[in-house]
Amino acid sequence: MPDWEDLRHFVVLAREGTLSAAARLLGVDHATVARRVAALESDTGLKLVDRRARSYQLTDDGRRIAATAMPMEEAAFAVGRAVQAAKPGLRGEVSISSPPSLANALIAPQLFRLRRRHPGIQIKLIGEKRTASLNRREADVALRLSRPSEPGLIARKIGSFGFSLYGAAAYLKQTPRHALAFIAYDDSMDDAPQQKWLKAIAAGNEIVLRTSDLENQAAAARTGVGLAVLPHFLGDPDPQLTRYETTPTPPSREVWLVVHRDLRQAPLVRAVMEFLTDCIKAK
Repeated sequence: MPDWEDLRHFVVLAREGTLSAAARLLGVDHATVARRVAALESDTGLKLVDRRARSYQLTDDGRRIAATAMPMEEAAFAVGRAVQAAKPGLRGEVSISSPPSLANALIAPQLFRLRRRHPGIQIKLIGEKRTASLNRREADVALRLSRPSEPGLIARKIGSFGFSLYGAAAYLKQTPRHALAFIAYDDSMDDAPQQKWLKAIAAGNEIVLRTSDLENQAAAARTGVGLAVLPHFLGDPDPQLTRYETTPTPPSREVWLVVHRDLRQAPLVRAVMEFLTDCIKAK
């Protein structure tokens, strides 16, 4: 029988398509993924991948092995969820996936309250823009800005937040409307409602900075680089930023609390879900 760990690394590579993506999900370096796949080829006597300069391509045998092994991976994840759900009491680790701005501004500063209430719970907080897979146990609970459609997930809307344009007070005082510059996300966020709104508002004005990081946008706005569209929970408390009112107003975003149905009754997970709901309501 092939080694399960070798097979697991190969399945993730087959699904993700690149060594770097597989390594990121597995929490290892890309050399480890390559070594595991080579070991699986040695055990099976099959050539599973064609190694090219910038990518690995599955062979016909590789595709057959991956298709056969993927249900085994899903079963392993289901076992992991069952083990988590069966744990009694309120002691153990729960992983949370959240957009970085929510993780940094709304969750991390309030973790002390969870620690006071449930000192036996440890949190793994994953602040990232990508959507973590709860089916593959990349996280136990997630906050998302749109309702998920993946099977097996339960989602509940727990709040929403608005946006406004923000800039340094001196910049707004000294700069006429026609000369205002703007700060935007990079192309990776072009589908976001607030990015579409900003591009429409900017119209013929210059976008002087594009960055994937919201904290970078706020930092640039504080120093008078231009105006950034920021969530109210980031912009309003900042003494160095001032709202710039304009019409139409920016769109708001919904916040959805998401959990796999296998974990929804687990005491640990339920306690963390209650905490997250309080964090969003208290923004």
